[in-house]
Amino acid sequence: MAISETTVHEIAPDIYRISTPVQTIPGGFTFNQFLIVDDEPLLFHTGLRQMFPLVRDAVRRVLDPERLRWIGFSHFEADECGSLNDWLALAPQAQAVCSQVAALTSVNDMALRPPRPLADGERLSLGTRHRVRWLDAPNLPHNWECGYLFEESTHTLLCGDLFTHGGAVLPPVTETEVLSPALVMWAALPDSIATDRNARRILDKLAATQPRTLALMHGSSYRGDGAALLRAFADALER
Repeated sequence: MAISETTVHEIAPDIYRISTPVQTIPGGFTFNQFLIVDDEPLLFHTGLRQMFPLVRDAVRRVLDPERLRWIGFSHFEADECGSLNDWLALAPQAQAVCSQVAALTSVNDMALRPPRPLADGERLSLGTRHRVRWLDAPNLPHNWECGYLFEESTHTLLCGDLFTHGGAVLPPVTETEVLSPALVMWAALPDSIATDRNARRILDKLAATQPRTLALMHGSSYRGDGAALLRAFADALER
């Protein structure tokens, strides 16, 4: 895997995007993590296990990685939580944050320490400035245990694989809609996203948070009317 330099950009107040471009497909691809800085810092997505040194050193540009309190991820997959135990070993107070299903099916057994499972709609305070809310999203785009975190003070939705699109040389955040490039990628990988009858209900639930920033795991994050983009995504799935 050809890996380029890992970058760090603040995309919302106290929320940093850590991005590593790789040449896995023509045109490249990005693996992104999101660091929320507060009294109890949270890292959402760990990155692949082999990327741990890169992500650790990128976190260090913002804060001492041993301060991390929470390690969150959308679902159980290598790029989501492959280096979870490396982070738990590094940060003595850190604890995984995941859905209740993820804890029951995988994380209770795999993680070095018991995780902090969150129910749908449950909130977790990170300190004096930030609070996140867990939103169950089973099978959207994939995996039974899937879900997302919404940071309430900045209206940032940490939306994982939703709106995944290619490209290695991309701006950290864009105001150009990211649905069109996402649909291009999903047309090439049609089995990578669920289109069952619950997709619109879940996307409407995410849209109801009125996100102003969509923090994407792969590609540029989006700043703008996130609710409209999520509902447009539901329309596209139905078509």
